[in-house]
Amino acid sequence: MFQEMIADFQQNFWLYISIPFISGFIGYVTKVIAIQMMFSPLEFKGLRLFGLPIGWQGIVPRKAEKMATIAVELMTSKLIQPQEIFARLDPKRIAQEIEKPLMASAEDITREVAQQYQPGLWEGMPEFARQKLIKRVQAKAPEIVEHIMGEVQKDVIKYFDIKHMVISNLLKDKRLLNEIFKKVGKQEFKFFSNVGFIFGFAIGVVQMVCWVVTQGKYPWMLPMFGGFVGFFSDWMALQMMFRPLYPKKILGYTWQGLFIKRQNEVAADYAALISKQLLTSRNMMEELFSGTNSDKVIELVSRHVKQEIDLQAGIVRPLVVYAIGGEKYQNLKTEVAERILQQLPETMRYVESYAEDAMNVRNTLVERMQRLSPEEFEGMLRPAFKEDEWSLIIVGAVLGFLVGEMQIHFML
Repeated sequence: MFQEMIADFQQNFWLYISIPFISGFIGYVTKVIAIQMMFSPLEFKGLRLFGLPIGWQGIVPRKAEKMATIAVELMTSKLIQPQEIFARLDPKRIAQEIEKPLMASAEDITREVAQQYQPGLWEGMPEFARQKLIKRVQAKAPEIVEHIMGEVQKDVIKYFDIKHMVISNLLKDKRLLNEIFKKVGKQEFKFFSNVGFIFGFAIGVVQMVCWVVTQGKYPWMLPMFGGFVGFFSDWMALQMMFRPLYPKKILGYTWQGLFIKRQNEVAADYAALISKQLLTSRNMMEELFSGTNSDKVIELVSRHVKQEIDLQAGIVRPLVVYAIGGEKYQNLKTEVAERILQQLPETMRYVESYAEDAMNVRNTLVERMQRLSPEEFEGMLRPAFKEDEWSLIIVGAVLGFLVGEMQIHFML
């Protein structure tokens, strides 16, 4: 019988030799497909049968809200607090940075409001008097901004919702979320694909020996082995990316989960993306003036502006009220506040360069991420899609089984 096996192997040498290579190919392809399934498509593709969705959406885009929530919770609990970010900003320096555009806005607002509420009086004033009034308004504008920023710093949580800012920006652009995961996991995904071939090839050698020994009497072995290759290689590759959490000697070789082992490098990539795409001064200012707590910011700005108008009116305030009417005076204050609120978000763009340097988000994130424990660091990527890992493994098994079925027609 042994001689028959040798003769059969020699006669069908290339056919048998192809088995481990095909098995390796199955392992590799199932990994590549699994990676694609993590990120694509961005939106659900498929159909609905009896109300049930039959199709697929990338795990990361589908879990965007959950992943964004996990990311922001990690940031605020372990890495950086919004209070800390805003505390690094100097209100006086902010006022200086926006002084030039603020002066122009103050002049425009003064002229427009004066012409609207007292056109005759404004036009009848000599130019030097108009300029004096404008310069007085301009002199006070930076102080108002300084006071507003000071109040925001005293109670950041009241005016700024970092969770809403991060989640809304990630949901608005799911490609950004994909980019974050692809960037920080680039080495692991490459390993994931390559190790699929290695595992597949090794199992294929066993498959080849079994086929030679049985001389092809059990064709069902091919799809069964194919399914096992797809299943086992997907499962094992995922385990090797995250386990063990701490360095451990296995067969004389010190091994640690690849993602965990690269903690310092991953921290640098993650921090660079977060600081450039999410925790930016522009996004923060947008959240202040148009986010979930923007009504409180609007009320804060309006209160300061109206107080300043009353203060500047001083002892002549009763005369001003008498001249234009009490209701009109209140409308004037509201109008000025609204004009300033319209201009302020655009004006604050001039502070972005200073704010980025002062907040120092990138370096802070890198330093603190590198200090995370392996358990905490794993929590950056894995928990949000861990519940769907089984689907990737099952798809790998099904694909492996189908390729094994095709092998039957090739082998027989």
